[in-house]
Amino acid sequence: MSAVDLGGRYELERPLGHGGMATVYLARDEELDRQVAIKLLAEHLAGDTAFRERFLREGRLAARLSHPNVVSVYDAGEAEDGRPFIVMEYVPGTTLAEVGKLAPDDAVRLIVQACRGLAQAHEAGLVHRDVKPQNLLLRDDGVLKVADFGIARAAETTALTQAGTVLGTAAYLSPEQALGEAVTLATDVYALGAVLYELLTGRTPYELDSLADLAVKQREEPITPVSELVPEVSPQVENAVMRALARNPAYRPATAAALEQNLTATSPLEAPARPADHHRFWWALAAVVTVAAIASGIAVAITGTGGSKAPPAPPRTAVQPIPRGADAQQQARNIAAWLRARSARP
Repeated sequence: MSAVDLGGRYELERPLGHGGMATVYLARDEELDRQVAIKLLAEHLAGDTAFRERFLREGRLAARLSHPNVVSVYDAGEAEDGRPFIVMEYVPGTTLAEVGKLAPDDAVRLIVQACRGLAQAHEAGLVHRDVKPQNLLLRDDGVLKVADFGIARAAETTALTQAGTVLGTAAYLSPEQALGEAVTLATDVYALGAVLYELLTGRTPYELDSLADLAVKQREEPITPVSELVPEVSPQVENAVMRALARNPAYRPATAAALEQNLTATSPLEAPARPADHHRFWWALAAVVTVAAIASGIAVAITGTGGSKAPPAPPRTAVQPIPRGADAQQQARNIAAWLRARSARP
């Protein structure tokens, strides 16, 4: 279908997706007689020597990853016109961008798979940097695979607005990425939290009109708690999501493996029976207190919820006590109102 010469081994069949930096094609590996996906760098970036070198280097690094929840990278090379390409496993199915809102159990199952794939990358010291629904491929049999390790690090060398690629990614960018600061493994954790938030609620953590809105909203606006939009979600899952979305990366789970542990320890999929109402209250209390830590930057140690302890809280002035509620539900509402009043900007 294309005049692009990939060395004679690969024959492009049809486009699978376009981005500002590359196009992914369905292709046939003539040597091994199998279908593959090939990511080919965009022509307007072909003259950027540094970008080409990083594209290929990161593609080779991604090729070292071998996990059921990671798209395999088979090969990398340069086309005759000088553009680099990466040869990857072809995953028939869809992406999480197309599945829409899901039941909490189903959403957690998918993100747990993504955590497992990213965990291996994190163990190898590789930060994906572009986790978003479009890069989470859902195979027809329900297996999820993380894609696009090959270009993720190369993308950091471009301006945020270059080629328009970040506009589709903005809702999943961590605050440190939006500000152009150094990223860590916790950057991927934020993105996973944002994807899970969207799968649970049907909306992203922040509604954006433009890329310029992102840093302002992340700095000034609290994220609506999941339970306000989806009352049936468990406090434990909400707690895990909101901790992953902490503005300060030090308050997030440090790695994808840590996020998985939070989700599987607290998810209804694996959690033990919870018969006592007073237990439900304390779980709800832990969840909303965690929201406060995210909204105001105060670290709160979470205990008795299956989550890990956050960093010590900085000194703060005395505040009014929380009014007691007549029951657990009213008490949770009182706590939420108290937190909002004290996280609002003057």
